[in-house]
Amino acid sequence: MPAPALLDGRRAPALVVGGTGWHVVAADVAPAWVAAQVAHEPVEAPLGARFLSSLADRVGAEPGVLDALLTAPPAPERIGILLGEVEPGEHPRVRRALRHRTGVRVWTTPDRTALLVLGQGVAGRWEVSVKVHPAARGRGLGTALAAVAPALVPDGEPLWAQVAPANTASLRSFLAAGWRPVGAEVLFGP
Repeated sequence: MPAPALLDGRRAPALVVGGTGWHVVAADVAPAWVAAQVAHEPVEAPLGARFLSSLADRVGAEPGVLDALLTAPPAPERIGILLGEVEPGEHPRVRRALRHRTGVRVWTTPDRTALLVLGQGVAGRWEVSVKVHPAARGRGLGTALAAVAPALVPDGEPLWAQVAPANTASLRSFLAAGWRPVGAEVLFGP
């Protein structure tokens, strides 16, 4: 299967995504090669370290982090946090979004202690990431950002987030805001 296209014409060398009882390997490799690699455990193996390493060698790209894949609840009727849209800057979260997404938009709180980044990523889906300054953590800002994010997506389209499971504060914030885990994914990069 061809590698998944990103909207601006760049290509991700590979993407592996899976959920309960299913997985998809999107990469320029033969389906028979994938089947042989995961024959011992066809449901779980595609997101395992052994397969991801083999796929990395095969496509010549490093796998990213194994992220929990979450989908947003419906947009809230009212926004419970004051945000202002700003030009994308040099924040590491924004730089990463600009590498992997198109149409990137950025919002921040008036005191600039929290950041929300929205853009279109894999297969054109809307994706969000949030960042709260360490001095402002523990006040519910991450949960408030995750809750408001669906209201910022044009035309009420579905919104996705990838959260590293080890980032327990972020994961708790998204879950508290009503986001639902639907799978896991690894995006390979150059």
